[in-house]
Amino acid sequence: MKKIATILIVLALAALIAAGWFYSDLLEYAGKPADPGARSILFEVGQGEGFNAVAQNLHARGLFEHPDKFKLIARFKGYDKKIRAGEYELSAAMSPRQILQMLVSGKVRLYRLTIPEGYTLQQIAAVAEKSGLCSAAEFSEAAANGALLAAQGISAKNLEGYLYPDTYFFPKGATGLDIVRAMIAHFNTVFRPEWKTRAAALKMSVHEIVTLASIIEKETGAAFERPLISSVFHNRLERKMRLETDPTVIYGIPDFNGNLTRKDLTTPTPYNTYVIRGLPPGPIASPGAKAIEAALYPADTDYIFFVSKKDATHQFSTNIKDHNKAVRKYQLRRK
Repeated sequence: MKKIATILIVLALAALIAAGWFYSDLLEYAGKPADPGARSILFEVGQGEGFNAVAQNLHARGLFEHPDKFKLIARFKGYDKKIRAGEYELSAAMSPRQILQMLVSGKVRLYRLTIPEGYTLQQIAAVAEKSGLCSAAEFSEAAANGALLAAQGISAKNLEGYLYPDTYFFPKGATGLDIVRAMIAHFNTVFRPEWKTRAAALKMSVHEIVTLASIIEKETGAAFERPLISSVFHNRLERKMRLETDPTVIYGIPDFNGNLTRKDLTTPTPYNTYVIRGLPPGPIASPGAKAIEAALYPADTDYIFFVSKKDATHQFSTNIKDHNKAVRKYQLRRK
């Protein structure tokens, strides 16, 4: 009996030693990269893809050795049931533990989408397509989504002017609707409650302010002039004068070729402010916060004209005589 007990004790000790060695080996494997000098690669976990398939694909891409050990670690930690779909930047220079933690964290690769101030919806759609996130057509369709327009309280055919210009980051698979919703949400945080109160004090709707801001954005070359340009338009609106601003005319011309003609200035369209009185029916681009602020808080001036000095700034005038003089000086002068 003693002999059997001794054998059992020896076997138990051997099993414990073996288990300890195996656990130690597993810990060492978990923390050791397969290739410390390896570069990052993009790896995608598909929606609904099982853990075994993910592990097999990771191993096939050379991200770790000994797939059985990798699976054991994942199951021991419960990671095998927590892998999240998405596109990841992984490397064999990462340890198996780090790879698993990355896949569980959901820290997917994000694509940058930068929209400059003054871009039109059409231009924004082109940028979204170039970024690889969605097609221009999908983006444009999302920007014309009736439910979004209704939620925003906009009586227009699309969300022109409300797609706030900024830098965004989206994961692969983000839809045009996802992108548009994020831009509208950002607009709503920028257009704060006190601005709505100010708009009401000016007897203007938010839509009218955004429309005016978009014109200011397109007309401004030097940032400090925004309130001055705004004052010109406010003064014209107050005096029932036409705004007579080229960017609105251009916006109303389908497939504009870059050459604004006299005929264009006299051809009636809803956006031709040389023909219509007041503001056009909606924004002509996406204004930034400074342009919106200028629309809400114009400089206190009597200016009703401005002309480009061809150096990004303008000459402002209070009467037609001075304006014509400025036009001759800055626009009609000959070398």
